[in-house]
Amino acid sequence: MGSEFHIVVCGSIVPDPLQTLAPQDGPAGPSLKNEMMLPAVLDPWAGHALYEAASLAAKNPGSQVWLVSLGPKAKLQQVMMSVAQKVPFQLVVADGSASGFTDAYETAKVLAATIEGIGGLDKSRLLLFGGWQSASRGSGAVIQMVGEMLGVTEQFQGVDRLTVGDDGSLEVLERVEGGAYQKSVVDGAPAAFGWATGELPEPPNNPQVGMQNMQKNMPALMQAKPADLSGTSLKFSSVELPRQRRETRIVKDVPVEEMAREIVEWIKG
Repeated sequence: MGSEFHIVVCGSIVPDPLQTLAPQDGPAGPSLKNEMMLPAVLDPWAGHALYEAASLAAKNPGSQVWLVSLGPKAKLQQVMMSVAQKVPFQLVVADGSASGFTDAYETAKVLAATIEGIGGLDKSRLLLFGGWQSASRGSGAVIQMVGEMLGVTEQFQGVDRLTVGDDGSLEVLERVEGGAYQKSVVDGAPAAFGWATGELPEPPNNPQVGMQNMQKNMPALMQAKPADLSGTSLKFSSVELPRQRRETRIVKDVPVEEMAREIVEWIKG
């Protein structure tokens, strides 16, 4: 017999990866050049978490899915027009910066407070989902800290599969070194999961699902409260693009061992 879960997915928007990103220093700290003009998409890592959450909810009738997002609501509205067509979810918005230069702790604090404010959320059934990493922040720490702030101590990172047992237990497949997996079993909710790529493809667009989602998600966007991220002590001395370095030498009849030695010496240098 299935279980009913309250699944909260943390995910924000990032610049479209096909765009050229140029960091710059500004009065309020580092930012991306023309950041508000760049086309945005849902963070791919968070996307995997959202699709896995929707699949899990569909297999366990009575389950609910919330997408909690910290980002500028004007940009979120644009992205949600397409994301809403993928799977059913209830959007919860904190209106603030989605920049990769935002302190991970401050981000986690805002997300945890936003989750605490979700009406009808049952923490005893809570499954906290998010990306193992992020295409913008990339700290790999936000979901862990959100879980700790919510009192969720059963945490798993690099998850590719989550299976619910007949008794409500959760079997988790986590990535570990060497291309191997670690299999764990937890009695049940609450638990936190940082998703890798999962095992599901991106769902096709469904305009009917999109209309149903936007009917309830547009008010959430309009009513989004400003997020306070001012408590950080994080400082950046400078930001710049990584320098490109290319050194090419064409040789013939060099033993593999000699090539490997030269490569190692070049890297060390």
